[in-house]
Amino acid sequence: MTTKPQLKLGSHLVPGLAAVALFVVMAVVFLGASFPNPQGFAEGANITASIGYSMFNLDFGDVAGEGFLAAFIVIAVTLDVALDGAIHLARREEGGQMRTILTDGGRELKRTLFDDEEDDR
Repeated sequence: MTTKPQLKLGSHLVPGLAAVALFVVMAVVFLGASFPNPQGFAEGANITASIGYSMFNLDFGDVAGEGFLAAFIVIAVTLDVALDGAIHLARREEGGQMRTILTDGGRELKRTLFDDEEDDR
């Protein structure tokens, strides 16, 4: 004989109810918000060049913009550090010689660990 499933009430339902309440609040705010009419750029304005000029704090562009030089330098330094870290992790110094890690798919590591001398498949 089968029984009906029973709903277990308790404090474990609070996070779900909070998520539903947050969804309702955000839906009401989003649907009730009014947005101004879209503003376009001037006819014939070179937007791409204006973005490049504003990136380096130059006032040569057709469209006015904020300066992004500090953000550009921070991003450049961060990417440079990430690239240097990737190169550092990809190379190991063993016995005075540089070698890359797992460029052979791990076959050499398998041979070293298991003393496996049979051919690779």
